[in-house]
This record gives sequence, structure tokens and C-alpha cells, in this order.
Amino acid sequence: MISIVVPVYKVRDYLPGCLDSILANDTSDCEIILVDDGSPDDSGAICDRYAQAHPDLIRVIHQDNGGLGAARNTGVANAKGEWLFFIDSDDTIAPESLGVLKEAIRLGGAQVIGFQFCADDGVNPPRPQSCGFDAAASPFRLSDRKNYLLSLPSAWLRLWHRSLFTESGVLFPSRVWYEDIRTTAKLLPLADGIRVLPDHLYNYLTRQGSIMNNRNLERNREILEALDDVLDWYRRQNLFDAYRDELCAMTVENVLLAASVRVARVDPKSPLLREFADYTAKTFPDWKHNPYRKRLTRAKRLALALVEHRRYRILKQLFAMKG
Repeated sequence: MISIVVPVYKVRDYLPGCLDSILANDTSDCEIILVDDGSPDDSGAICDRYAQAHPDLIRVIHQDNGGLGAARNTGVANAKGEWLFFIDSDDTIAPESLGVLKEAIRLGGAQVIGFQFCADDGVNPPRPQSCGFDAAASPFRLSDRKNYLLSLPSAWLRLWHRSLFTESGVLFPSRVWYEDIRTTAKLLPLADGIRVLPDHLYNYLTRQGSIMNNRNLERNREILEALDDVLDWYRRQNLFDAYRDELCAMTVENVLLAASVRVARVDPKSPLLREFADYTAKTFPDWKHNPYRKRLTRAKRLALALVEHRRYRILKQLFAMKG
């Protein structure tokens, strides 16, 4: 059985579309767990209406607000299925998604099943995107294809065998940004097998006001706490040396590229920018020689060069010109 976990918080305008997209699939041998995370709008009532209409398929759990991670953890704790599919409540899935995933489960050999996705701005047709890793028909272990650790960390981008959570004790952190990287980066090396599908099964909605579009600059510092958490876990598991290049590349991607660019686009004089540079240099003194640097796209190489030489104003201007 696949347990579909949908955390719900202040999404009354999006939740019906999310749930309708799930119900448009083949939901046999599935359950849908809606976790109302203390939503102050009528999202909880919408959950109840759908559960009343589909009592054999949908369960609702109402809880005090604990954040996205806490809501997902509630879903994990209450799931009856062998597999977990996390779907954010403002996103949708393709009509064939569950059928494709069930076939991948039937093939066996994997505890993680990844796939591709589409970016959806709510206006134009969804645009196909890559998870950052080519499809792999045969299952593999992370130790054999370490660059999969650098694919997008989003929990919704994969189907997870529930035992990865229950046997490892790894859960999502509560009330933080970057809860996905803190969790998925730990689960992937534990998986007996990973399969990556070519299919675009998930539509990720990009909207103003969502967590990753929030312009609260100070919260970008949380990437440092998230990476410290991940790096410490790898050290405790005696995996740090084996994945050092990948963890260094992860740090460069998330600190010097993603977080630094987000901050520089708003305030190129922010002290956070120096803090990010110092953190990377201290954590990985040889980061400039990381082999994954050569694999960056031309645009990322340019952005990284500007960050490296602290040309933050130019970086902001380039993004302004790009629109």
C-alpha cells in the first residue's frame, strides 16, 4: 500500500486542486492521510469534507501547528502503507502518477523511487524539469552513484519505503527551513536500492508567499544549521570521508550559490554574504578544487565566480536584467 501524506496549512485556495489531482489517479491499494497542521483558515474543514466523501480512502488528522516537518512526521507515524508519498498541499500530481509508481514498486529492488517534475506557475502550462539526475532503469546504491546525493533534495520528489524512517529514526525537523535536505540526505545512503524514473509525475507550484519565495533574509542563515546537521550525521555514521566531495559540492550549491544569490538579489551589502563565504572556507578549505565545480552550468559558474570575488552588486544587476 502507498500512504499519501499531505500536510495542510493555510491552503484553502489550493487544497481542492491538490486532492482532486490525487483522486484522478488509480487510488486502489492507497490511503490518503491529510494532516491539518492547525490551519487558521478553513483548510481543515475542506479536509473533513473530502474525508466524508471518501471515507474508505481519506483520513484526517487535526493537530496543533508544528510546521511542515511535524505534519509529515505525523503522517509517517500514522501510515499503514509500506510506501510513503509526500505531496505538498498546494501542488498536484499527474493522472498517471500512482500507476507509474505502482509499476516501479512491482519491479522491486529499490527502497527509494525518484522521478522528474514540472514547474507550475499557476498560469502557464507546467514546464518539465529535471530532478538533477538522469533516469536509471536499474536500481543502484548511493555508494555506487554518489552524485545522486546532489539531486534536488525535495521529499516529494521520491517515493520512500517506510522502513527507512522507522528503522533509522530519521525524521523531519520542525519549524525550520531546509527540512528536506536535513532528512533526505540522511535517508539516501541507507537505502538498499534507488530507482530513478524518466516520468514527470509531480507539478510543483511556484507562488509568492511560499517558503522558498519568502524574502526574510535572516532565515537564509538556517542553511548553515541544516548543513551542520547533515555533516555531523555523516561523521557519526562514518560516511563523511566517503562522500566528502559530494558534501562539499552540496555546501557550495546551497550556501555560495542558492543562499548567497537570494540574499545578494535583495541586499548586496548584507553581512550574511561574508558569513556564507567564511562558513564555506572553514568547512571545506579546498572547495575551489571540488571536482563537481566543472559540472556546473555556465550560468552557475558565472554566479559562483561573482560570489567568489564578492561582486554582489554585479550579481544583483544581472538578475535584474534577466527579470
